[in-house]
Amino acid sequence: MPTFPVTGDAEADALLVTDPLALIVGMLLDQQIPMEKAFTSPRDLADRMGGAPLDAAAIAATDPADMEAIFRGPPALHRFPKSMGERTQALCATIVDAYDGRTERLWTEAADGADLLGRLRALPGFGEEKARIFVAVLAKRLGVRPDGWEEAAGPFADGTRLSVADVDSRDAFDRVRAWKREQKAAAKRAAGS
Repeated sequence: MPTFPVTGDAEADALLVTDPLALIVGMLLDQQIPMEKAFTSPRDLADRMGGAPLDAAAIAATDPADMEAIFRGPPALHRFPKSMGERTQALCATIVDAYDGRTERLWTEAADGADLLGRLRALPGFGEEKARIFVAVLAKRLGVRPDGWEEAAGPFADGTRLSVADVDSRDAFDRVRAWKREQKAAAKRAAGS
């Protein structure tokens, strides 16, 4: 069985490799909060909605005020509970409308890496970089490697530019976090000069 030890919590990590919706929601939430929090939140969302597996139709159909309350917690699932609750619902609505609620169809039915990248970019909350990183997550963590996945993942394919896709152990998690800190520091220095 594939592993994705990104959260430090065995149950939350297992959900990421057994529930495709949990994985893609974690990726959606992976912005402006620590990686481990983003990828633990799908398990917490599942708990608050009655247990795993997550259900895209149920999430999409939840009253937005109720979804905001679910995201607020405590503890909050994201530092921006209202907007990320809305974005999660929009993602799930798209999965219901385009893929009959079966998240894995995004990749199991993709013709190739370029098609997969296009499908991901079409999702609410998935820009170019997030879509490329998710292609790399699928390839590196779940073994989903359609023809051309390396080109679709771009700089995240080979591990030169580190991302959550490169987390295969706690040591790797620490390396990715250190690399991200170095990149932020370099960007601040460049902006200040």
